[in-house]
Amino acid sequence: MEEEALLLLPEEKERKVVGKWKEFVGEMKKVGSIATPMVVVTVSQYLLLVVSMSMAGHLGEISLSSAAIATSFTNVTGFSLLFGMAGALETLCGQAYGAEQYKKLGIYTYAAIVSLFLVCLPVSVLWIFLDKLLLLLGQDPLISQRAGKYAIWLIPALFPYAILQSLVRYLQTQSLILPMLLCSVATLFFHIPLCWVLVFKLRMGNSGAALAIGLSYWLNVILLGFYLKYSSSVERTRTSFSRDVFLIIGEFIRFAVPSAIMVCLEWWSFELFILLSGLSPNPELETSVLSICLTIATLHFYIPYSFGVAASTRVSNELGAGNPDAARLAVWAVIALDVVQVTIASATLFCCRHILGHAFSSDTEVVDYVTDMAPLVCISIIMDSFQAVLSGKFKKHSITIASLESTKKCPFLS
Repeated sequence: MEEEALLLLPEEKERKVVGKWKEFVGEMKKVGSIATPMVVVTVSQYLLLVVSMSMAGHLGEISLSSAAIATSFTNVTGFSLLFGMAGALETLCGQAYGAEQYKKLGIYTYAAIVSLFLVCLPVSVLWIFLDKLLLLLGQDPLISQRAGKYAIWLIPALFPYAILQSLVRYLQTQSLILPMLLCSVATLFFHIPLCWVLVFKLRMGNSGAALAIGLSYWLNVILLGFYLKYSSSVERTRTSFSRDVFLIIGEFIRFAVPSAIMVCLEWWSFELFILLSGLSPNPELETSVLSICLTIATLHFYIPYSFGVAASTRVSNELGAGNPDAARLAVWAVIALDVVQVTIASATLFCCRHILGHAFSSDTEVVDYVTDMAPLVCISIIMDSFQAVLSGKFKKHSITIASLESTKKCPFLS
């Protein structure tokens, strides 16, 4: 009998290994089913900025460098702030949805929109005086003037962006990703010809590229608004605007501020390089090339960021169900997927380094400089990819723990 048991032991081990492997593959499929559409959503939304900057780049080196400086400054002072503050809804709406307090999702989302609109007002004033601020920072006068004009035309994009980021978190916490995907892709297809017409046909130049971003964001908001109004999928969480929204704004701000700080510190580190490049002896060339490289790196960042969103969803589900082992498996699954994607992305980028610059500029000097910088960009996206996946997961769950501690203090969750 003992000899029989010893003979069966390797078979049992083999069955356990096969079982664990199947479980791991199954978890990878679950993570992938969430991450893939989120990649399309986030990348499509960021491509609006990339397309506008690319078309501005084909107007000349000055147009590209001024658009890059303006985009960098507006990202630092506006878009990153709104993106980070809206991240508080991942905790608040996710917790309310898990507790089956469905109407709270609508209240929190309204509170986020009102709060972000209030933030947009001083930011808009700051953007109006962007050219003067850039001159005080020692930037080139011609670049500062054109960057200031670009920023003013970008103000109409600020308010729909605030609504859009709130709606994205509202739908994301309910795993309603398909409508976001369809609306984002439709908006991107609308933005490309619109930007081309405004920049080249109507000869608006950089101003047209900035205006196209605002119009496209408004289209995305309108499309999502129709879905929220008429879809039965959000019937449980749909609610009307009420006085409760103003009562919950303080609670939203309390979570939005640390969320914004974490996002902004990371985002600003990228944009600071572009602003500093404007102080170089050849600001047109250095700013243009660095903005192209960092735009590519940021565009890739949204892929591991989406993987992090998928990991957060899976970990939340499993921890809520009392399955810590399954939550741990989800983390390993998303890391494995990230290894695959970053290998493919960096290899593709390196192979395409000679033609990469042509997408943003017709200037031979800029294209050649981008080719030289491409290997460094590959290293950057490799290092940043794992940070994006893991920091997003830990950031969300650290805030979630804090929110659980404050549940007794929140009248809407008690």
